Amino acid sequence: MSLNNFEDIFRKLKEIREMGFVRTRRAGQTGIGKTLEDLLGIKENNIPGPNALGMRELKAIRKNSKSILTLFTLAPSPPKINSTLVEKYGYISPTRKNKKILHTTVNGIEFNTIKGEYGFKVTVEKDRVNLVHYLDGIVAHWLETDLKEAFERKLKTLLLIKAESRGKGKKEEFWFNEGYLLSGFSFEGFKNLIKEGIILIDIRIGQYSDGRTHDHGTGFRIFINNLDLCYKTKIKVL
Repeated sequence: MSLNNFEDIFRKLKEIREMGFVRTRRAGQTGIGKTLEDLLGIKENNIPGPNALGMRELKAIRKNSKSILTLFTLAPSPPKINSTLVEKYGYISPTRKNKKILHTTVNGIEFNTIKGEYGFKVTVEKDRVNLVHYLDGIVAHWLETDLKEAFERKLKTLLLIKAESRGKGKKEEFWFNEGYLLSGFSFEGFKNLIKEGIILIDIRIGQYSDGRTHDHGTGFRIFINNLDLCYKTKIKVL
């Protein structure tokens, strides 16, 4: 079947729902996405048809999944703050004895620990998310405008399909029976998810051999079954 527009996709999704459980087309975590795309008759990560809705991605998830998805990566502000962070709060790399790294996961509930000492947490304000050190207070931040741009660059509009799953490996089966068209970044929702510890921030900063700072990508991550909470608009399509 040729899927030329979103109406075709939505109609085909309903046909797939009526199929009940179907065997995975690939073992492992990526099997669910591969299976749905095969059933829709489209290439992986390639939504066909006009882009009138601004759709960037089709994502299928298991309803019982505990996995974490990286929403996007974004270095904190102000400029060059990563150099300050790794120099002041970093520790010697276990594999490169003369270089520092700062690898830590931060949440909005409580201060984490780094090498046995209190480290960081994040707090939220009207237009920003702050990185707070236990002793030094606010040391960096991310502005709402930058967070919105980073999110929408990757996930502006998303067709999210949820499936019941059973079995394991090559014998895993999926029933694709729930779906939503998600759009509009909700900063208020984003802030609440940070406060609740549902969105986590992975800081990954290191140093090159010449001492220059290397940002491995500060990642904003979410438990995948809460992904829809980042959006203002949620339209049920399945």
